[in-house]
Amino acid sequence: MTAATIKDASEHMDKTLASLAHEFAAVRTGRASGAILEKVMVEYYGVATPLLQIASVSTPEPQLLVVQPYDKTAMNAIEKAIRGSDLGLNPMNDGQLIRVPFPPLTEERRRELVKICRGYTEEARVACRNIRREANERIKRAEKAGEITQDDLHRAEAEIQKITDKHIADIDEALKRKEAEIMEV
Repeated sequence: MTAATIKDASEHMDKTLASLAHEFAAVRTGRASGAILEKVMVEYYGVATPLLQIASVSTPEPQLLVVQPYDKTAMNAIEKAIRGSDLGLNPMNDGQLIRVPFPPLTEERRRELVKICRGYTEEARVACRNIRREANERIKRAEKAGEITQDDLHRAEAEIQKITDKHIADIDEALKRKEAEIMEV
């Protein structure tokens, strides 16, 4: 019972860390990355469609993304969606593909992006703490039901705390790396 609960909590915290990494990938740094366009939705035949489903995105240069639609009739809709997103990008449509240059980030914009990343980090920390709380409650219920001893309860709580501390340290380390990446000029 306790081993399964601890393993389950650890796996959920691993997923939280993976989710944070996914969020960080979508935050713009000084370099171009196709992951930034993941959340851009394009009005395609009257349906909001993720950009990456109707176009391929490549990075031929560190400061440039190239978006090549599978359907040329979607060019204007893709350009409009990128321009309308809150990414601060100005796409250029040449009729064949869309070039999205990445202007250098201003100091103010870098600080805003760091704040966004800190918000994602805090959400991940809270998620880990909630997972810890749920696991501890499950173990306490097992102890009350007589399934485990009080010593097992204390050992399991200590193990869950150790796992939580490790994951929160990993989250903080990921934030530190992302901040350094954003603030790099």
